[in-house]
Amino acid sequence: MPQNVFHAWKSVIRSGLILTLLSLIASSLVQTVDAAPTRKPVKLIFDTDMGNDIDDALALALIHALQDRGECELLAVTITKDNPHAAAFCDLVNTFYGRGNIPIGKVVDGKTPNEGGFVGKVANAADRGKQRYHHNLLAAGAIPNAATVLREVLAKQEDGSTVIVQVGFSTNLARLLSSKPDSISPLDGKSLIAKKVRLLSVMGGYFGSQPRKGFGEYNIKIDLPASKKLVQDWPGDIVFSGYEIGLAIQYPAVSIANDYNSVKYHPVREAYKYYQNFPYDRATWDLTSVLYAVRPEREYFALSDRGRVSIAGNASTAFFKAAQGKHRFLIASPQQVIRVRETFVHLCSQPPKK
Repeated sequence: MPQNVFHAWKSVIRSGLILTLLSLIASSLVQTVDAAPTRKPVKLIFDTDMGNDIDDALALALIHALQDRGECELLAVTITKDNPHAAAFCDLVNTFYGRGNIPIGKVVDGKTPNEGGFVGKVANAADRGKQRYHHNLLAAGAIPNAATVLREVLAKQEDGSTVIVQVGFSTNLARLLSSKPDSISPLDGKSLIAKKVRLLSVMGGYFGSQPRKGFGEYNIKIDLPASKKLVQDWPGDIVFSGYEIGLAIQYPAVSIANDYNSVKYHPVREAYKYYQNFPYDRATWDLTSVLYAVRPEREYFALSDRGRVSIAGNASTAFFKAAQGKHRFLIASPQQVIRVRETFVHLCSQPPKK
């Protein structure tokens, strides 16, 4: 090093400028950390028609991955598919992720009582006569009523703290709306919702730019009276993820084939392969409602203006702008579609923490 440069650096050090600079940097870093946004885990209820499509299973895996990251807390799973294996499957997935004590409620006299393509097969899977996946909800009589579970769980929560994700039919939430005061809560269902729920994230309807005249989306049409009651009577904000959103974001078969090998038997991978002839990519309808519910600030989606959703007699949906409306729907650009797809692959295949 030239002599004059050496003396120049020596002078700087003596003057204490470097120490001052380091101090300023450290102070800046501390301020940045202190200013970083922090929030409590999202209190989440998952209402699902588990068994009618594989995206419900992926959505439940997504919830557990987000809970492992401290971003949400799954309070309960309520089921609108009237088949006991649906509850057994939800229980075994919860148990697989180390949360076998999460309350589960089933619909009574509900829709789609058929077993479906995967819930029974995975729930009954055995190796050398031993149950492959641990769960304890095989008997229909042991599963409490979903409307009761919803009232019990909501009554225990702080006011305005809970988010409900509905990715099946509106049966359970319509019955919650109609529920009367009881020993669980002195509030009727609508008042209990208004007090405890801050957001309802729904997979349902169609809000795409390309008209689909007379198109009745599956979740809306299977229990049409309940769907109509939900949009008419729900007292709080609802964000809809329409058919067009999940259809645009396909979960890739290559991920199922390669990314779930942290364990010998993975219930979601096994369910995916039972659902249809593998390999196949599948729409992520239900996952979109979960992702928005837990990470609304991450700009995975844009939101429509406020308004209201109406449902016609053929189960088609329409959206009308209204400044004071409580309904909005998700919008995804081509760039957001790519980003969300990669996020789903990364999170759904995340190995269980426990």
